[in-house]
Amino acid sequence: MTALILNLSPTIELTDEQFFQLCQNNRDLRLERTAQGELIIMPPTGWESGNRNSKLTARLEFWADADGTGLAFDSSTGFKLPNGANRSPDASWVSRERLEALNPDPARFLPMATDFVVELRSASDSLKTVQEKMQEYIDNGVRLGWLIDPQNQQVEIYRPGKDVEVLRSPTSLSGEDVLPGFLLDLAQILS
Repeated sequence: MTALILNLSPTIELTDEQFFQLCQNNRDLRLERTAQGELIIMPPTGWESGNRNSKLTARLEFWADADGTGLAFDSSTGFKLPNGANRSPDASWVSRERLEALNPDPARFLPMATDFVVELRSASDSLKTVQEKMQEYIDNGVRLGWLIDPQNQQVEIYRPGKDVEVLRSPTSLSGEDVLPGFLLDLAQILS
């Protein structure tokens, strides 16, 4: 099952508040909104992708808790990107310094791009669509992004101002200078 995309514009222009309320009223749906106002309704993943994402999120959270310099988020967290899109990456991290400077309402979507983002491609995801989403994150201020693609046994690494780096069958990934000391073992995530 693939994502359903509804082109609401120009018939309906959802405000940020209306989109937020739509998400709150339909908590069983995973909704995103593109910068052009399209509403994306994403289906639940299969159990294999769900398990992989659980491992990914747990490992990021464990590191973030020990490191203490920022907060990790799972796929249920909404972010309002500078270009107007509302996205919910599979896993992400934001520095405490940036959060404290912004002082956002904890009950609302975070009005910012994360420092780090991960998308884990599920069997129903179009590779091109997820690649475009990753580029959107980078274009909106994300400092490091990983597209983990189990179907092709590869990882694409996104960084601002650099070409996408493609790693074939890597065993681990480094958080580089964005997540110092974070090393993600891919044994149960990529395979």
